[in-house]
Amino acid sequence: MSNRKYFGTDGIRGKVGEAPITPDFVLKLGWAAGKVLARQGSRKVLIGKDTRISGYMLESALEAGLAAAGLSAAFTGPMPTPAIAYLTRTFRAEAGIVISASHNPFDDNGIKFFSAEGTKLPDEVEEAIELEMEKPITCVESAELGRASRIVDAAGRYIEFCKGTFPSELSLNGLKIVVDCANGATYHIAPNVLRELGATVIAIGVQPDGMNINKDCGATDLRLLQHRVLEEKADLGLAYDGDGDRIMMVDHLGHKVDGDQILYIIAREGLRQGQLRGGVVGTLMSNMGLELALKQLGIPFTRAKVGDRYVLEKMQEKGWRLGAENSGHVILLDKTTTGDGIVASLQVLTAIVRNHMTLHDLCSGMKMLPQILVNVRFAGEHDPLESESVKAVTAEAEKTLAGRGRVLLRKSGTEPLIRVMVEGEDEAQVSALAHKIADAVKAV
Repeated sequence: MSNRKYFGTDGIRGKVGEAPITPDFVLKLGWAAGKVLARQGSRKVLIGKDTRISGYMLESALEAGLAAAGLSAAFTGPMPTPAIAYLTRTFRAEAGIVISASHNPFDDNGIKFFSAEGTKLPDEVEEAIELEMEKPITCVESAELGRASRIVDAAGRYIEFCKGTFPSELSLNGLKIVVDCANGATYHIAPNVLRELGATVIAIGVQPDGMNINKDCGATDLRLLQHRVLEEKADLGLAYDGDGDRIMMVDHLGHKVDGDQILYIIAREGLRQGQLRGGVVGTLMSNMGLELALKQLGIPFTRAKVGDRYVLEKMQEKGWRLGAENSGHVILLDKTTTGDGIVASLQVLTAIVRNHMTLHDLCSGMKMLPQILVNVRFAGEHDPLESESVKAVTAEAEKTLAGRGRVLLRKSGTEPLIRVMVEGEDEAQVSALAHKIADAVKAV
């Protein structure tokens, strides 16, 4: 990964108007991607986006670049990231491109590519695109130029796909659900999926204006949803993020249900139905309570590095079908190729309906251990994680926890931060240990 100039773990992302998220760069990127994809013989690429105002500008730039390289673009309009992965497969397109910065604020944006199989582009294709970026832009003969078209029924197709992942013999009749779409790409999808399956739906965060995506709503801020669930006396609440690849839930008492608990419910239901093949992949941040609860069920569990890309890699390596991050990225390879918030929420709703249990009761088999996370800013050459004093304090904390908890120090992938995480049975003890380690890191 380190030799890449532009592609990060999740495509290319940044502030709009600052390199690389500028119209000229994105035009060039469209052209470079077009040159590389044209060698594979295809002439069609799908372009989807979330509801950010900058999406209009960036999709035009991408389309112009692709056309200059001889590729035609089909626009879907605002569409969840996992929908583009699905539609790229069903339209037999050479690639799908999503213009989104997921759960980030509206003035960020990003570009993410999917292969014809609906998975991340292979590394060698990303590297070939980066190579083309170094060359001057050229234009194919006029007769060879790409065209632009719009897929008018994209939303309807994806709604049907989502409904198809819910058992046909069950229905959501009698369930009252509050849905928070984060003013993002699921705003015209998720409420329809749930209504068509029989639920009574109260939809919030469904008035995107280009600037209110993820603002005080959605999977990254559950307060509005918690309030509405209690006010409406709803059975549960669902919150998606700006591009629909994450899901967080709220039970009827207003308690948050995160990716770890969602993973536990889906894994246990899979076990009950005899459909769980192999084990479950979490991340270094997954709560130890998840690990202990799965152990009791005899379900194998392993941790990947933080990032849905690494979860997927670990799943493929093990041949397992189920994995998630505690932030709500849930990957169900039996259903689709990438993290999909709507599809994941439907699996939890299946368990609720099938077992005649509330979301709250479905979570009760798993006790979340107190987990304290302290972020320490660092700037400088010295790696605090290599320091003897930090190692000594960490070892001492691990000894104190005596196997009933864990300590994790890691660098943030996106900011100059060291994340200190301590987990254990006693919240006061965990907090004291976390701050003690954080102080040692600061001292370095």
